[in-house]
Amino acid sequence: MKRILLTIAYDGTRYSGWQKQLSPQVITVEGEVEKAIRTLFRSPELTCIGASRTDRGVHALAQKAIIDVETTIPVEKIPLAIRPLLPDDIVVIKAEGVEADFHPRYDCVKKTYEYKIFNGKMKNPKERLYSTFVYSSLDVEKMKIAAKNFIGTYDFAAFCAAGSTVTSTVRTIFDCFVRQEGDMIYIYVTGDGFLYNMVRIMAGTLISVGQGKINPDEIVSIIMSKDRQKAGQTAEPQALTLQEIYYDFDRKSVDTDQ
Repeated sequence: MKRILLTIAYDGTRYSGWQKQLSPQVITVEGEVEKAIRTLFRSPELTCIGASRTDRGVHALAQKAIIDVETTIPVEKIPLAIRPLLPDDIVVIKAEGVEADFHPRYDCVKKTYEYKIFNGKMKNPKERLYSTFVYSSLDVEKMKIAAKNFIGTYDFAAFCAAGSTVTSTVRTIFDCFVRQEGDMIYIYVTGDGFLYNMVRIMAGTLISVGQGKINPDEIVSIIMSKDRQKAGQTAEPQALTLQEIYYDFDRKSVDTDQ
């Protein structure tokens, strides 16, 4: 039996998130991947385990998932073999063998997400599925200052949506920064794990900073308050992309929602 780590990219627009649901009528990325691997390996009970439970409409460039399978297909050829079995908006871009005790979620040491804001006078229809539109002018310099205040190890309960099942809301943010290219503003966040809707709440808070509703220096006090009502709104999901997941086989990660 081989344990194989898949790297998967997908456009999350038409999916109800990554995680498979009880109802077969609910289409998820995990469900589509499982259908494909069951067909490829002729194993109706084959399942996969993903690293990050991205929400409805959220995209990924490097989701990770493992499968345990007996196969004569060379591991590096699996992406080509599975390609015809997947819809066009899901692609397995890499497959590699890993140790039998490797776990894509618990062995993860950090993840990077990108959030895109289109800050123009009119909506750009090409970006409607991959960014959030903000009409009012945003002060990007203040957003840059505020973003740095997220860096560190804190209890991020103020940035966790209701419904989380984790036992601890303490997380470490290794980096958080904002950059602008024309009308597009990008937020990048790298952490050891994220709470339910955490990055989207951080993005909503930074939007409020850009609008002058929250002072950059208030970020730390909002974190310390552990009060969800003091942070900004939860920003829209379609602007969020899981960029990368990192592993160190000598360490284990915290319990994560996303």
